[in-house]
Amino acid sequence: MPKVTTFGLTFARPSHSAISVSDTTASESAAPAASPRRDFIREMVADDVVAGRFGRAPSTRFPPEPNGFLHMGHAKSICLNFGIAQEFGGTCNLRFDDTNPFTEDVKYVESIKRDVQWLGFQWDGEYYASDYFEQLYEFAERLVHNGRAYVDSQNEDEIRAGRGTVTSAGVAGPHRNRSVEENLDLLRRMRVGEFADGAHVLRAKANLAHPNMIMRDPLLMRIRHAHHYRRGNDWCLYPLYDFAHGLSDAIEGITRSLCTLEFKDNREIYDWLLHEVGFDNPPRQTEFARLELDYTVLSKRKLLRLVNEGHVSGWDDPRMPTIAGLRRRGVRPEAIRAFCDVIGVARKDARVEIATFEHAIRDDLNTLVPRVLCVLQPLKVVLTNYPEGQVEQMEASSYPPDNARSETRLVPFTRELFVDRDDFMEDPPKKFFRLAPGKEVRLRFGYLITCQDVVKNDAGDVIELRCTYDPATRSGNAPDGRKVQGTIHWVSATESLPCEVRLYDRLFSQADPDAVSEGSDFISALNPESLVVMHGRIEPSVASDAVGTRYQFERTGYFMSDEVSTANALVFNRIVSLRDSWAKEVKKG
Repeated sequence: MPKVTTFGLTFARPSHSAISVSDTTASESAAPAASPRRDFIREMVADDVVAGRFGRAPSTRFPPEPNGFLHMGHAKSICLNFGIAQEFGGTCNLRFDDTNPFTEDVKYVESIKRDVQWLGFQWDGEYYASDYFEQLYEFAERLVHNGRAYVDSQNEDEIRAGRGTVTSAGVAGPHRNRSVEENLDLLRRMRVGEFADGAHVLRAKANLAHPNMIMRDPLLMRIRHAHHYRRGNDWCLYPLYDFAHGLSDAIEGITRSLCTLEFKDNREIYDWLLHEVGFDNPPRQTEFARLELDYTVLSKRKLLRLVNEGHVSGWDDPRMPTIAGLRRRGVRPEAIRAFCDVIGVARKDARVEIATFEHAIRDDLNTLVPRVLCVLQPLKVVLTNYPEGQVEQMEASSYPPDNARSETRLVPFTRELFVDRDDFMEDPPKKFFRLAPGKEVRLRFGYLITCQDVVKNDAGDVIELRCTYDPATRSGNAPDGRKVQGTIHWVSATESLPCEVRLYDRLFSQADPDAVSEGSDFISALNPESLVVMHGRIEPSVASDAVGTRYQFERTGYFMSDEVSTANALVFNRIVSLRDSWAKEVKKG
């Protein structure tokens, strides 16, 4: 790697070596280069380019900590950072902020890489903060040598107390005025592992009276005798986020360091460190509003709790807002990118309705996926005047009439059928246009049928409908011109295939899961019907389709075959319903 010298410190600057998509999981569709709506950050970058402010092309980075799976909040950051690089002819790095050996793991590294590529983006350089440990340590010595950092031997409580409060200044501890020589000696002994965890920390020598509490001699490095998934046991002096983040940005030549609003107060220490170390024309930190999505939590800590306590089946549970969960549910990356474009980038936090995301999913799938017939709650229908043993093949359109694709398929029609139990009522209200005793309906792509008799079991439950069909109405057309208002879907009882259908819904039953009653937490807001498993019947045309094929189940919703699905045991996940079933509930509330 090339060498760069800054203030007498020589360190290696990583080269921008890209990793091909074929090295991990490729995206279903690469992100387009077309520019989304302009926002305040893109305006800043455009000004940077016009003014030649940094003397180099715009350079961004996506810097996740590998301690969990990426979620929708990360998707917003990914689209922003990689999008800016694409739009302005710059670069975007993927850098793992792996400075905590207790929580990080290579499995999270691999999942993050897979998710970024699946979303349609490819990084220009793959970097790790842990590869900068030696360089960061050199910076630490430089700060100590210049009197801008010191080794503090107080414990955590003493340090916290010495910082003061928002209304009172901090107080210098007993070690703040150690000599440079003593500080360097202690720091070097910390580096080689001479001391136990917590014995000493390195602190910036900033301003104990600063109104920003972060600037009151923040911690820069701490001792951690732990195995690091990448560095093994050869390092025990770990930089904290504030120390590692900005300096890593500067090493990589980043121009705009984009982060969410909770890091706004950290900007001062970010700038202070870059100045004190001596970087010319350093990166500039810019904050934007994080994603707050209704009926969802986007906190790694809370998502980890959902996994560890068994409320979900894992990080890729289709109810989870993780990229892995959305992918397994069947959401396409195009829908996520479109959603991020629609919500834009703002300066102030605001909650986003999950209906906006669901609309983006429907809009993406509507013209792309084929329609099929699937009955979720089978109720047998016997056509008493239909020839026994006869099987007709009904021609069915796989796409709506306004779709450019005009494909058709054959659906078997037999004497015994299944319709959905919700499409029958024994004593229907006035405007019920589906099956009822004496009522005629149209079978989608089939005939007009009329319910003649209802068969019940000993408990009084309806188990079978006996109907007649009109042979002159094939494909639902009545030659005498009579009007039939109801059209329902169906499958052949003998030719259809059994299937498991997992109806995934919103994970929480209230818009803000944290706004629960006193004494409760977000777990109490879990939706008990976020997963309903049904055993239905589906038309046989899907039998040979590949796992991961998406469909619209007519009149029901969008679905995808799950990774556990086989030809002998079909399993489908609901991606999203055809319409927002929660809208009525909101109005009722």
